[in-house]
Amino acid sequence: MNAVAEKVASYLLDIKAIKLEPNHPFTWASGWKSPIYCDNRKTLSYPEVRSYIKEQFAALVREKYPQVEVIAGVATGAIAQGVLVAQELNLPFIYIRSSAKSHGLENLIEGEYSAGQKVVVIEDLVSTGGSSLQAVEALRNAGCEVLGMAAIFTYGFQKAEENFKNAGCELTTLSNYSAMIDLAVKVGYVKPEQVEKLKEWRLSPETYK
Repeated sequence: MNAVAEKVASYLLDIKAIKLEPNHPFTWASGWKSPIYCDNRKTLSYPEVRSYIKEQFAALVREKYPQVEVIAGVATGAIAQGVLVAQELNLPFIYIRSSAKSHGLENLIEGEYSAGQKVVVIEDLVSTGGSSLQAVEALRNAGCEVLGMAAIFTYGFQKAEENFKNAGCELTTLSNYSAMIDLAVKVGYVKPEQVEKLKEWRLSPETYK
């Protein structure tokens, strides 16, 4: 576990953006039972946390994608995060809707951009990668070159890894489920005997009870 992954995991636990309940699982909209609940929009309410995340995103983009020309956020959770990163890097910002507007210009992508521009996509959370990769596809269909995606947190599902690989899109995250579990045990947030149950969920989330 690197220092950034541990620091972000610590922040997410401290502000209760992430809650771990291995014995009392949450129910997702999909119907899946989950021992973890993640709402990274909470990070925006804490100046210290949002500043750290912004700075780490910016450092990541500078290191991996120095040729970037536009920052894009995935609606709605990553719009504010993306704006913060774009401001830090002094770059244009656009965002991708989950579906096209039903009125006006019926835009799927909002903001000023040109075909051929190099884009880095900012996301707040990656589960299976479905909605995140829809945004990537929308940008590619508009003629943009997607250099990669950066997200605050990923559950680390095998399905997500396969989806990003098949889409030819590099995903880099500030923190992840494994780092979260390691930290939660380290600080006593969960008991060591609960770890196997937490790991079991990530391997087969659709059958977890």
